[in-house]
Amino acid sequence: MAVTEKALLGGGCFWCIEAVYTRVRGVYSAISGYAGGARKNPSYEQVCTGATGHAEVVEITYDPAVISYEEILEIFWAIHDPTTLNAQGADRGTQYRSVIYYYNEEQKQKALASIAQAQAGWSDPIVTELSPAPEFYPAESYHQNYYNEHPTQGYCHVVIAPKIEKFMEKFGDKVKE
Repeated sequence: MAVTEKALLGGGCFWCIEAVYTRVRGVYSAISGYAGGARKNPSYEQVCTGATGHAEVVEITYDPAVISYEEILEIFWAIHDPTTLNAQGADRGTQYRSVIYYYNEEQKQKALASIAQAQAGWSDPIVTELSPAPEFYPAESYHQNYYNEHPTQGYCHVVIAPKIEKFMEKFGDKVKE
């Protein structure tokens, strides 16, 4: 297997982020989970209360020879609204915040540059949190690969499918074959 790197991103419901990144060429895995809170090994029910401080995130393992960190972030800006604080669509709460967790100084600098570049496409200020990567806790198994397992479920059909379509239209050259 090639050398891999990780990205840790949150942009609303983790099902949405995971569904897109599983389709990206060069991405080996996209795992839904929780990060950024105080409780160890939180459950979905605990995170949903907002009391743990965790965000719903996706840990993306990718091949930097196929897709760069900058391209991972370019997709991130296109598939969620980074100008809404603690919300994406009807999903409300700190667990749905827009966040980039970085693993090293290089990722931090690339994320800062990406935020500045992305801001040009938004009239409202980007409110995406940028923080060092905390411990990542994979979500329960029923959350993994959710869209692919339940494509006709209401949320998947109404919320996730349009994000995938937008990704496919804008980044067709980055779609897995």
